[in-house]
Amino acid sequence: MKTLKRLLFGASLLASLSVTAVPAMAQATEQFIAIPSYRVGPYGTNGQSYYGGYVDYLNYVNLKEGGINGVKLSWEECETEYNNAKGVECYERLKNKNPVTHGTAINSMATGISYALIDKSVEDKVPLLMMGYGRTDAVDGSVFPYAFPLVTTYQMQVSAIVKFLTTKNGGSLAGKKIAFLYHDSAYGKEPIVALEAEATLGKFKLVEIPVAHPGNEQGAQWLRIRQENPDYVIFWGWGVMNQTALKAAQKVGYARDKIIGSWWAGSEEDTIPAGEAAKGYMSATWNVAGKNVPLIADIEKVVYGAGKGNLQDKAKIGSILYNRGVSAAIATVEAVRTAQTKFGKGKVMSGENVRWGLENLNINNARLTQLGATGLLPEIQTSCDNHEGSGKVKIQQWDGSKWVLVSDWIEGNKNLIHPLFKASAAKYAKEKGITPACMK
Repeated sequence: MKTLKRLLFGASLLASLSVTAVPAMAQATEQFIAIPSYRVGPYGTNGQSYYGGYVDYLNYVNLKEGGINGVKLSWEECETEYNNAKGVECYERLKNKNPVTHGTAINSMATGISYALIDKSVEDKVPLLMMGYGRTDAVDGSVFPYAFPLVTTYQMQVSAIVKFLTTKNGGSLAGKKIAFLYHDSAYGKEPIVALEAEATLGKFKLVEIPVAHPGNEQGAQWLRIRQENPDYVIFWGWGVMNQTALKAAQKVGYARDKIIGSWWAGSEEDTIPAGEAAKGYMSATWNVAGKNVPLIADIEKVVYGAGKGNLQDKAKIGSILYNRGVSAAIATVEAVRTAQTKFGKGKVMSGENVRWGLENLNINNARLTQLGATGLLPEIQTSCDNHEGSGKVKIQQWDGSKWVLVSDWIEGNKNLIHPLFKASAAKYAKEKGITPACMK
């Protein structure tokens, strides 16, 4: 019970934690990483766990390896409150902190902020690292050279969820009804085109139901779900919207094991506050929870053992969002490491250099094993044609106290979804007067 209370009510303590890890003006000899983050506001609890993991891994690399081939990592956070305008302000403030890196790779964990920075990042030659979020059609690197929706995108995720449900129903969803309950924002709207294509292909009826930000009012939406009585609900929530939905589903008598959320609706921050209403609920994920991953256990030993841990509430170590933050930091560090193989080991990498590193990532299972991250996330192998690099998720289920995996890695329907990426990217290129081309 004590641990539970710490999980639920530690936000105020975490919000007071100092998030500036380096002096205001970063050293040109360091690989400075700009972090537009959020630890306060309606989604602050989620950000605390995620960015706690992200920063802990950067500290870990410095402590364990002395940096990347001798280049120490430094960073600074700027609070966005998940607000687009503040996100842009933070980006502008941080990009000039280091004359070489200009921030290395921007990871805002906010689709709206990423949309706002797409053009700016190209002008400034600073890559956007969009791990499991952001603009989906940025998979096409010939149109979006500086944007990287790594691991998997919203469209491939929703396709994987449909594949999972199809398997559960003997290979067909024909005649079924699926409600799509989503956060009425760029994040929530991203998968709709893919879900509509899946509905046409699979011959199931799709009912789209938006929820206004921040999502703590859903009475009308769940009344409609009760009336529609769908076979399943695919749920695209975030923050307080998630626990609210689970409690509302219980209230109207909708079975939680018929609800599958996105990976941003599948953390302990979503289920623990919902109590019994969360039991049986499922979600997609591109990283696993727990400390049984050797890297996570070693981070706790090395970083927290040295008194440099970013979280005051150590109970969050190994949670879904903490491990996801670690995964995003792995991609950042490996992109810098990859860039050094081309542009010089032991040198500080510019945004342009890191862009090349992100486009030539090869985080295969052998490398994951070396990192102690076997099974933490799927392999990531990128190219100009594929800034996603994976497209795989697992499905997990909340058993009342923890997340339990109920599937292996599932890849969405590339033959259906990737042409949607290409068509959208081509439209964007035409609107912006961009001639698609792969950068060297």
